[in-house]
Amino acid sequence: MASRRITSQEKTPLERDTGSSAKSDIAPAVPALVVYKLLGFTLGMVVVPIGTYFATVDLFFRGNATYAGGLAAFTANVVLIAYVVVAMKEDQSEKLEAEQKAKKAQ
Repeated sequence: MASRRITSQEKTPLERDTGSSAKSDIAPAVPALVVYKLLGFTLGMVVVPIGTYFATVDLFFRGNATYAGGLAAFTANVVLIAYVVVAMKEDQSEKLEAEQKAKKAQ
């Protein structure tokens, strides 16, 4: 079975659907700042609890790993809550910007 070749005058199925003059949108789906924040908080989720554990196990708790582990778990929760707060504020700021643009358009 032979395939049919498209001549230079014919439009491809993609060109028929979108039109040949349509520009493609190559903007990233997620802004770079959001990705950097996520990477920062991911690094924080790894470094802060482990660093807290090893810094406090001998210095403050005199070798008691239970208290140092509890404090490390607490700091992990603090980093997680901080991420949620930052994400919520970012979401609200986008909503406020959209409302201000709508008011200026009127």
